[in-house]
Amino acid sequence: MSHEEPTQAPLVTHLIELRNRLLKSVLVVLIIFAGLYSLANELYLFISEPLRALLPEGSSLIATEVASPFLAPLKLTFALAVLVGIPYILYQAWSFIAPALYKEEKTVAIPLLISSVILFYCGIAFAYFIVLPLIFGFFTSVGPGEVTVMTDINNYLNFVLKLFFAFGVTFEIPVATYLLIKAGVTTVASLSKKRPYVFLGCFVVGMLITPPDIFSQTLLAIPMWLLFEVGLFAGRSVPVEEDEEETEASKA
Repeated sequence: MSHEEPTQAPLVTHLIELRNRLLKSVLVVLIIFAGLYSLANELYLFISEPLRALLPEGSSLIATEVASPFLAPLKLTFALAVLVGIPYILYQAWSFIAPALYKEEKTVAIPLLISSVILFYCGIAFAYFIVLPLIFGFFTSVGPGEVTVMTDINNYLNFVLKLFFAFGVTFEIPVATYLLIKAGVTTVASLSKKRPYVFLGCFVVGMLITPPDIFSQTLLAIPMWLLFEVGLFAGRSVPVEEDEEETEASKA
C-alpha cells in the first residue's frame, strides 16, 4: 500500500485540478450565455443580415418548426457564448499543462496560443463579412425566377455555424504548419516540394466541408492555400540542423 500511495496521490490531485478547471470553464460559458440571452433575437438578426439583405422583395426567413423561433436564437446564443469564452477556456487549459512544460516550450507556446485565438476569430470574421455575402449573393441570383427564396431560420443557422467553424479552423493552418516544422515532423523543403498536392488537398477539403458548389469550395480552398504559405514562411525561422547535416553528407 505504501508503494501505491505516492503514485496515486499525484494522479488524484491532477484529476481534481482538471475537474475544477473544467467547471470554471463551464461556469464562465453559462455566465456569458446568461448575459447574452436577453439579446438572443437581436443577435440572430445580426447573424442573418447577410442573407436578409440579399433576399428578393417579398421574401423572408421563415420558421417551419413550432419551436424554431425559440430554439434557433437560443442555439445561436449558446454558440456565441462558447466562442466568446474560448480565451478563458484556453487559459484554463494552459494553466493545467503549463507546469509540465520547460521554459523554452512556454516561450514558444504562449505566442502560438494567442495567435491561434486571434486567427480563429479572424476566420469567423472573414466568413461573416466576405464569404457569406458572396455565397448568398450567388445563391439568390441563380435560382428560377418563379421560385421564392424563403429559408428556414434553423437551417440557416446550421449553415452559418458550419461555415464559421470551417473558416475558424482553416485560419489555424499557419499555426499547425509552424508546429509541424518546429516539432521536426516535417521541414520547409519537404512541404515546398509537396505544394501541388497541398493545393489540390485544399480543394478536396473545401469540397467536403462547404456547400456542394464550386463557388463556396473556392472561397475556402484559396485562403487555405494562402494560409499554408504563411505557415511555410514562418517555418523558415526554425533552425534546420538535420537538413544541413544531410546536405553535407550528400555532398561528401
